[in-house]
Amino acid sequence: MRLAFLGTPDFAAKCLGELVAAGHDIAVVYTRAPQRAGRGKKLRKSAVHELADALRIDVRTPKSFRDEEVLAAFSQERFDAAIVVAYGMILPQRALDAPRLGCFNLHASLLPRWRGAAPIQRAIMAGDDLTGVQVMQMEAGLDTGPILLSEACAIHDEDTAASLHDRLAQIGAHLLPRFLSALARGGVEPTPQSEEGICYAEKISSAEAQIDWSASAQQIDWKIRGLSPFPGAWFITSADGAQGQRVKALASRAVADSGAPGVVLQADEKLIIGCGEGAVELIRLQRAGKSAQPVLEFLRGFPLKVGDKI
Repeated sequence: MRLAFLGTPDFAAKCLGELVAAGHDIAVVYTRAPQRAGRGKKLRKSAVHELADALRIDVRTPKSFRDEEVLAAFSQERFDAAIVVAYGMILPQRALDAPRLGCFNLHASLLPRWRGAAPIQRAIMAGDDLTGVQVMQMEAGLDTGPILLSEACAIHDEDTAASLHDRLAQIGAHLLPRFLSALARGGVEPTPQSEEGICYAEKISSAEAQIDWSASAQQIDWKIRGLSPFPGAWFITSADGAQGQRVKALASRAVADSGAPGVVLQADEKLIIGCGEGAVELIRLQRAGKSAQPVLEFLRGFPLKVGDKI
C-alpha cells in the first residue's frame, strides 16, 4: 500500500521500520518538529524523523494539521491509508477522510480503558495486570473509533514503564503489517468500543509524580514503576547534609515491613521506607543532575540513615 505514516517517539519508529521491512511504500512521514533538548538546548529530531531520514523518506513537520496548505497537501497525495502511532497532534475530519481506506491508529492499551496520552504509565500506576495494543479506525473523538485488531499483553510485577513500553512497541510493530494485509484482503471486521469501562490516561505532571508516603506500599510501588524512567517519581529529603534535595525513585518493590510514612526504616544493604500501609524497598535512584544508581552505590554517596524523614 501507499501509506502516510504519522508518529514521533521511539515506539512509533519501531512501527515505521517494520512497515518498511514488510514492503509498504511509505510515501511521506509526518512527525513533530525538532525540539530543543539536553544541556546545550540543541535542536533534536524525533526518533521517527531520524529513521525516516536514514530511509530517505520525505519528512514533514507541520505545526498544525488545521493549516489549509497542510490539509491540501495531505489530501493531494492520494494515500491508500494513513497509519498514526503516538503522533501527538489532532487530525481534523478532513484529514481523516483523505486516504482511500481511512486513517488508522495503533494505541497502547485495551480500549476503552486508558484513552489518551499516557496509557502505558497509567496502566502500571493503576495496578492493571493486563494491557495490550490495538489498531482502531480513527474518528474525530479521542481514541473512540472501532477496534480492528488487537493483541493483549500481561503486566508483570517488576515491569516499569520502560520495560512495558519496549514489549508493547515490539507487539505493535508486528501487529501493523498483519492488519494491513487483512485490510487489503477486505478481512477486517470493526468492533465498536464498549460504553463501559471508559477512562482517560491524562498526561503526567511533575507535581503528580511526587511520592505521597501516606499511600499504601502497593500504590507507591505502582507509581514508582509506572513513572520510570520518565518523568520519574520523586521525593525531597531532609537528611543532614542533604536538605531539600530532590531524588527520583526508578525501581522498587513493596515489602513486608512497617513504619511511619516517609521514615527510613533501613539504609544499609537495602533502603526501605515506611508507607501509610506497609513499606517500600527502593532499588534504583537518581539524584538531580546525576546518573541513575543502584541503591548500594547511591547510599555510599548520600547521607541517609535510619529514622530520617523523606
